[in-house]
Amino acid sequence: MSDAAPDWIAADWGTTHLRLWAMRGCEVRERRASDQGMGKLTPARFGPVLEAAVAGWGAAPVVTCGMVGSRQGWAEAPYTPAPCAAEPRLVRVPDHAARPVYIARGVRQDSPPDVMRGEETQIAGLRLREPGFEGTVCLPGTHTKWVALHAGRIARFRSCMTGEIYDLLAHRSVLRHTLEGGCEDMDAFDRGCAEALADPAAAYGALFALRARALLGDLAPGAAASRLSGLLIGWELAATRDLWHRQPVALIGSPVLSPLYARALAACGIAARRHDAEDVTLAGLYAARQTIGAEA
Repeated sequence: MSDAAPDWIAADWGTTHLRLWAMRGCEVRERRASDQGMGKLTPARFGPVLEAAVAGWGAAPVVTCGMVGSRQGWAEAPYTPAPCAAEPRLVRVPDHAARPVYIARGVRQDSPPDVMRGEETQIAGLRLREPGFEGTVCLPGTHTKWVALHAGRIARFRSCMTGEIYDLLAHRSVLRHTLEGGCEDMDAFDRGCAEALADPAAAYGALFALRARALLGDLAPGAAASRLSGLLIGWELAATRDLWHRQPVALIGSPVLSPLYARALAACGIAARRHDAEDVTLAGLYAARQTIGAEA
């Protein structure tokens, strides 16, 4: 058996990756990662993949969040309807003899329709880290979530496909011939963000202009990528203004995206506080583990 000897195992099982932590209480003893995400697996494969991934960690129970609980995942963990308490809720995977496995339930919003799966665990972790937080939680990613959190409850939320749209434009549209590198030209980012926030409709028309300006020698490839990021994030801020305007904002995301959102919000007078995604995910899974007696 590994020296990690966990008393429980935390897991974040998304569409593309499985991330695992051997835990003693709230202390991480060992980390592992796999590319065996939900998108690659049939329901019958989840159990064997998990057991191979945790080999040497004994028979400790697993508490997981993410797309593993989707309809296409291992076992569907039904959505909890919002408004709801920002607290983890678990379902147990049936018929897995090797160890108990629990999956965190996602959250649904019926009007307007929206769903989240995985982010609710990070929000629970944020509440564990900052019990008194009131305001808006922004979770940048492929599908960025903006969540109004009041009195310990998820009041409402909105998803924006900004990350996916950027990826599609950068790699599958005509703009792939124009962009180079990441978001490194902050002046170009700032200008694009400000323009889109001030006039969202014009931002739509500005997308092809990135290609035209590059062809006419008016825009370097690096600046084009930064301007595209600014236009899309500014567009998103315009669409979510009712959620973040004059509100404290907590950012939970990657070290690549979170600084861009923090910069864009700062230009609007919002000093967003950044939180490490792994830290709040583990805090949320730890909070979920404490509910196992009540949920089982």
